[in-house]
Amino acid sequence: MPNLQDIRAGKPGYYPDQAIYAAYACGQFGLSFQDLDGGSGLLFSVASARREVCFGGGRCSYYPQNNATAATLATDKALANALLERAGVATLGGRSFFLHERHRGLRPAGHERSDAADYLTSLGGHAFAKPLAGSRGDFARSIDGPAALSSYLDEVGRYYDAVLIQPIATGDEYRVFVIDDEVLYNARKLPPYVIGDGMRTLRELVADHDRALRERGLSDTATDSSTFDRVPASGERVEIAGRMNLSAGGVMLMDDPGATARAAALNAVHALGLRLGAVDLFVDPDDAAAVRVIEVNANPAIRFLESCGRDDLILAIWRHTFTTMGLV
Repeated sequence: MPNLQDIRAGKPGYYPDQAIYAAYACGQFGLSFQDLDGGSGLLFSVASARREVCFGGGRCSYYPQNNATAATLATDKALANALLERAGVATLGGRSFFLHERHRGLRPAGHERSDAADYLTSLGGHAFAKPLAGSRGDFARSIDGPAALSSYLDEVGRYYDAVLIQPIATGDEYRVFVIDDEVLYNARKLPPYVIGDGMRTLRELVADHDRALRERGLSDTATDSSTFDRVPASGERVEIAGRMNLSAGGVMLMDDPGATARAAALNAVHALGLRLGAVDLFVDPDDAAAVRVIEVNANPAIRFLESCGRDDLILAIWRHTFTTMGLV
């Protein structure tokens, strides 16, 4: 029976992680895995003696235990926040703004690109922005002043039609993974970093870091600040503030955020009607009871579990999926 490392070694580098994990789980549970898209891993089936179920990758959800309505609501960060606040779950707040004229007649006033500068001013000129339906930390960025906002909206508008602008928030960031009202695991999220060589500026080091991000379809790091002009010492570790996503080079470690954070995560998933979800949240380092949800992911990546040797949790997630679909 092949292990996870053997399956990954036998697949091309572009093969999606979740398809690899599905193939691995099939081997463990005596199911049949079949690629249906010429080896891309973006479309595959899983079959038992009783039935066959097809899965889609990319923007499709790997978790059919979540119904389509709940999963779609979770992808819209503004709508998800409204549901969370209705359920009494503390969020980061914010307001959505649309970047193109198309469909303007289908939305209320106050959410156009021309309104964004006034909202930034109401936040003191400083904010955090991200695509309304984005993922993996793409274009998640701090904004400082109206000129930076205009430049950001020009850039992000090439790829997305709307953004969420929020007050700047801080705290220790965690991810809580929930299945059927139970916490499967917790993890602390830490920022990406580069290692100085004593010769190149921080901007040059980050440029190398960003090349790998672009190959995975992610935006560059904003490096227009003068702080990126300095030359880190050889061996110096410099964190890249902002997004914490593993896909953007961030780091995750198994760690418990505390009972209040776990309860908030359970409430958040329940409020959106999800059976499975990963909740990202801030915890005040000086007050573990002060928790705010950043967002809820209805289609979370789980490569972190492979990196820390928790193949058992990967199997637990896929067993739940296969059981829900009547395969095991």
